[in-house]
Amino acid sequence: RSEAEIGEAYETLKQARTELVLEKFISFDKELSVIAARSPQGEIRTFPISENVHVDNILHLSIVPARIDEAVRQKAQQLASQIAEGLGVVGLIAVELFVTGDGELFVNELAPRPHNSGHYTMEACRTSQFEQHVRAVCGLPLGDTALLTPVVMVNVLGEHMQPLVERMAEHDAAAEWLNVAPKVHLYGKHEAKHKRKMGHVNVLADDVDTALAWIAETNIWRV
Repeated sequence: RSEAEIGEAYETLKQARTELVLEKFISFDKELSVIAARSPQGEIRTFPISENVHVDNILHLSIVPARIDEAVRQKAQQLASQIAEGLGVVGLIAVELFVTGDGELFVNELAPRPHNSGHYTMEACRTSQFEQHVRAVCGLPLGDTALLTPVVMVNVLGEHMQPLVERMAEHDAAAEWLNVAPKVHLYGKHEAKHKRKMGHVNVLADDVDTALAWIAETNIWRV
């Protein structure tokens, strides 16, 4: 974490007698992800960019549309398409990105599969990431990825299960006056463990701020 540590770190790590990679800490403003699909025929489509918020290194929120400049949006989608093409992907690939204060993008991670940050597509897009994956691997024409409504996806971890179930059993007055539609998806896991992903909620709204207001109002996700 500082220049003074370099010597000791090198002396320690070189004992492995293998190649070392030096990485720089990136000061970033936002984390983004783009889900891209590519068919065997080379057709590529990207989904709307998600702005991701992590808590304890676990995805907490995916905010769509991402609150970024149009230039950053276009560059991120172009990067995702180039990566899908360059790797010869068939199916989906999630491209996770850091965006800095001056709009520079860094690719942080690649995940060649349906991705947690793409779960918002289940209700919010004309074609979900899951349908798109099947279309791609079967060589079918790829579906329209247009966003139908602003949405915030919030993950449900083990510690959220009980308060969420209790909330679902009651009349949701906040959803009415905020005009949001929470769509709950539970994965059917038998044991709700702390920090274990148990499901997610897609909060459909007129704008992402309203969706975030509903999430805060529930007091389920106290972070």
